[in-house]
Amino acid sequence: MNYRHAFHAGNHADVLKHLVLCRLFALLARKDAPYAYLDSHAGVGLYDLQGDQASRTGEWREGIGRLWEATDAPEPLLDYLEVIRAMNPDGVLRHYPGSPELARLQTREQDRLHLNEKHPDDGQALKENMAGDRRVAVHLGEGWHLPRALLPTREKRAVMLIDPPFEKADELERCVTALNEAIGRMRQTIVVVWYPIKDERQLKRFYRDMEKSAAPKLLRAELFVHPADDAGRLNGSGLLISNPPWGLEEELRALLPWLAERLAQSQGSWRLDWLIAEQQP
Repeated sequence: MNYRHAFHAGNHADVLKHLVLCRLFALLARKDAPYAYLDSHAGVGLYDLQGDQASRTGEWREGIGRLWEATDAPEPLLDYLEVIRAMNPDGVLRHYPGSPELARLQTREQDRLHLNEKHPDDGQALKENMAGDRRVAVHLGEGWHLPRALLPTREKRAVMLIDPPFEKADELERCVTALNEAIGRMRQTIVVVWYPIKDERQLKRFYRDMEKSAAPKLLRAELFVHPADDAGRLNGSGLLISNPPWGLEEELRALLPWLAERLAQSQGSWRLDWLIAEQQP
C-alpha cells in the first residue's frame, strides 16, 4: 500500500477520468430519480497541487495546468472546469478535487455516495474531508469487495468507479471480476473502470476478457499523450464504461480530439469504440 495519489493529482489521466465522471453526473441529472455513487479506491478527495507530494512530480502542470485558463474548451468540459475554478476563487490553481469531491459537488440532495479507501491515513483524511455531508458514507475496507458489499443499492440507478493503484500484477484481472460482480448484482449499474496505458500489448488480454464480460454494453475511451511504444512511461489512460447513458458517446467524440491536441506531450491521439455493442432486439 505505497501508492499515494497526491503525487499524480491533476495529471492527464485525472483530467480524462474526472471530466467523464462530471459528464455522467450531468447526464444522470436529466431525470429526477436518485442514484448512488460508489468509489472503490477513493483516495483523500482533495489535493493541494502546491503541497509537497504534488510539487515533487509536477504532473498536474501537464494536465489540469494546461486547461486551467482555456478559452476554447468544448461545452461538455465546462462543468469540470467550473468546479475547479470555484475551488480556486483567487485565480491561482492550487486546490484540485479527487473523484470523491467531484461527486460530492456534482450530485444532488437526493443522491447518495459510498466512498471507500483502504489506506489508513488516506481513509482518515477522506473522512475528515467529507465530514458534514450526510449523503456521504466513508468505508475503510478492501475496495475489491465493494460490489458484493453495497450492490444492489436502494436507488434504482448507480455509478461505480473502479480506479485501483495498479501496484500489483493481477489488478487488471480484478477489474474484470469486479465489473462482472457489479453487473451480476445490479445489471443497470454504470461501471467505470480506469486503467493506465503503458504497453498496449499488455492490455490485449484485458480487452479480450472485458469483451467476454457480463456488461450489456461497454464503451472504451482512451487518451494518449505519447505513442504507446514505451512500457516505461505512462503513455495515456483509458476508461471502460458499462451502460453509458445516452449522449455520452457523442460528447466524448467532441472532447477527445481537443484533449489529445491540448494535452499531448510528444504525440497525442485518442480512441473511442465499443468493446461490447448494444444488442438490438
